[in-house]
Amino acid sequence: MIMRSEAIRKMYSEMASISYKASQEIIKCKQILVASHVDADGLTSAGIICTALERLAIEYDPMFFRQLDASALEQIANRGPDLVIFTDLGSGMINEICSAGLQAIIADHHHPGSPGKGNLLAHINPHLIGADGATQLSGSGASFLLATALSAENEDLSGLAIVGAVGDLQDMAAGQLVGFNREILEIGFRAGVLSFCRDLKLFGRQTRPVFKMLEYSQDPYIPGLSGDEDACIAFLKEVGIRLGGEKWRRWIDLNQEEKACIVSALIRRGLRSGISQAKLERLVGEVYTLLKEAEGTELRDASEFSTLLNATARYGHSEIGLKVCMGDRGKALDEARILLNQHRQNLVNGLKLVSEKGIIPLKYIQYFDAGDAIRDTIVGIVAGMSFQMANRSMPILALARTEDGKLKVSARGTQDLVKSGLDLSDAMSSAARALGGAGGGHNVAAGATIPPQSKEEFLKMVDYLVGCQVDQTGPKKPASII
Repeated sequence: MIMRSEAIRKMYSEMASISYKASQEIIKCKQILVASHVDADGLTSAGIICTALERLAIEYDPMFFRQLDASALEQIANRGPDLVIFTDLGSGMINEICSAGLQAIIADHHHPGSPGKGNLLAHINPHLIGADGATQLSGSGASFLLATALSAENEDLSGLAIVGAVGDLQDMAAGQLVGFNREILEIGFRAGVLSFCRDLKLFGRQTRPVFKMLEYSQDPYIPGLSGDEDACIAFLKEVGIRLGGEKWRRWIDLNQEEKACIVSALIRRGLRSGISQAKLERLVGEVYTLLKEAEGTELRDASEFSTLLNATARYGHSEIGLKVCMGDRGKALDEARILLNQHRQNLVNGLKLVSEKGIIPLKYIQYFDAGDAIRDTIVGIVAGMSFQMANRSMPILALARTEDGKLKVSARGTQDLVKSGLDLSDAMSSAARALGGAGGGHNVAAGATIPPQSKEEFLKMVDYLVGCQVDQTGPKKPASII
């Protein structure tokens, strides 16, 4: 069972009450438009709501956006829906949504903008009751609250809510899901759709050969292993692990004794390399299994499921990811796996490009400019993976050109930097806003879209703002940038 605090239960009930009021508006409608974001959290959010509507025989029309702006709102308004449900986006655009004359419900977890006045029927967001949208509830979690308010039968959708939360890295700071996410995990546990346990917290437990799990470890970074396939194979042989027979063995193929042997050897190696105990503890954490999915597939593990979804949405195929979320295990899943393989190759090519071009250090940040060589929808993922060749004591920014000629900037940090005061959401949004762009996200990962000519000024400003956050003896943030 999961231990929960009375305060969390009380806030969860408050959120449930808001969701119930929203559900009463939904059941009055015949045609609903669901607008969501193009990432794993956005896809699972839409999957939860669309499934709930389908079960009620309410017609729905899904739309997906990289960001919610005036153009997106115009596209939505032109559809003429009875009601719009915004999932995993919308909280920062309340005034604009109301000004567009849309009857709307928002289920989101990003920092809200000004409250606005107009046709907003309900706003489900953890920040509004003093909770943290970066760690305690994702967009899919907010959507799950709305779905269960529509019907208790939708508790089986808790698996998707956990996939969305893990996709948004909400389990990384504490090594496990916390807050409202914990409540949802309990619901999924009781419903028999989720299990959880402490295990090696590296990506690929269900599908990757063990040596590949080690090779791609980034947080924590393991000196001498991360990024070196041959070294990982040699390491496993040294500790007596049989790598395979007819096929490479995966983590799920190992017995408990073998798993314990590997974890112990990794910790010893890390300590000898000078890695702190606190960093090494991040090797082990809580992992989440979707019990209704086939073992040995991407869908069985919450982290791998989220990556599969990202591989659809970030390449303009959100409809495929949505179908997978809604239960298609035939054609849609096959197409998603093809996209996943292409996605992996694109990430490899992206890392190769970064290695060739190099990462440019400033005083408090570092960056690389991919131009149009890396898609703007995956440049943030490449940024996070680039820590294997970057300075891990400062955040990394990745720049890429968008199809409409703007400059997309994705920023990634580490949990150690967050503990030192890093808040990339604040830095990116403040700098972008000052230069006529827009930005936001979370403390450890954020993004912005800016005019291309503002590149140098933006980097200079973010460098300054990050310095204000992480350097106690450094600059102080002036009121003109707040």
